[in-house]
Amino acid sequence: MEAAVSSLMFDEAAEAPAAVRRQLADPAPADAAAALRALDPPLVVTCARGSSDHAATYLQYLLPTMLGRPCYSHPPSLGSLLDATSPRLAGAAMVLISQSGRSPDLIRSAEAARSAGMRLVGIVNDEGSPLAAMVDHLIPAAAGPERSVAATKSVIASLVAMLRLVVAWKQDSMLDDEIARLPASLETAWAADWSDAAPAIAGADHLFVLGRDLTLGVAAEAALKFKETAGLHAEAFSLAEVAHGPMALIGPAMPVLAFPSVAAAQGDAPDRLAAFRDRGAAVAIAGRRMPG
Repeated sequence: MEAAVSSLMFDEAAEAPAAVRRQLADPAPADAAAALRALDPPLVVTCARGSSDHAATYLQYLLPTMLGRPCYSHPPSLGSLLDATSPRLAGAAMVLISQSGRSPDLIRSAEAARSAGMRLVGIVNDEGSPLAAMVDHLIPAAAGPERSVAATKSVIASLVAMLRLVVAWKQDSMLDDEIARLPASLETAWAADWSDAAPAIAGADHLFVLGRDLTLGVAAEAALKFKETAGLHAEAFSLAEVAHGPMALIGPAMPVLAFPSVAAAQGDAPDRLAAFRDRGAAVAIAGRRMPG
């Protein structure tokens, strides 16, 4: 993949495979997983802001899918503004995700969670940050400094850290080989040719970005990136819900970028995306080819 004009975001996104290689050498996710397995929390909650919160959506699907364990988002404002972190959460675990580790909301949420008797796991890129020092179990994202306002490599590294945490918690050695191949897969994805999709998006004022279950957070993050970097009004929706109202906005040449999960691609995603095409939308699909 070549950039006509280089940028901090472009250069740092290209570093994602190297960041993941660094993180794969760190045993921290396995150590945190062993502690959580011993704790056996009845509930896991995530706490994050912005891009990190989008990444946290992945964990909210991953834990129930792989471990049958509930995982929900804990809004930071419950701790920072409303002082509403319940003592009933004692014995539960909170996973805090942050690039900087310096968000006042997250630090206050961590303090409230600790007071409520929760176990704290931090996926933090800046290991010298206050949040990194507060958690019971630190998993460094190992992405290196993020100089771009639109974070890229740290988001990808956080997603991998979550996957490693859950796989180690489950003690599923069969997935270890797949995880080891992630840096090479990221290099292949970085080299992919997206030029066919670019004209429809470049000339648009609005964009729908669609995901489902494990890819819903990816869709939300992609939409944010279009807003931050292109000034494009991009909105993320679930493929399961987009037909309930938002479809009315779709007209000729409206671009739609879809990140269907494997389960959705094998299910109703082809029919749902065909409905967009029937309305004249320009549909681009990330990932494997689907029927139709």
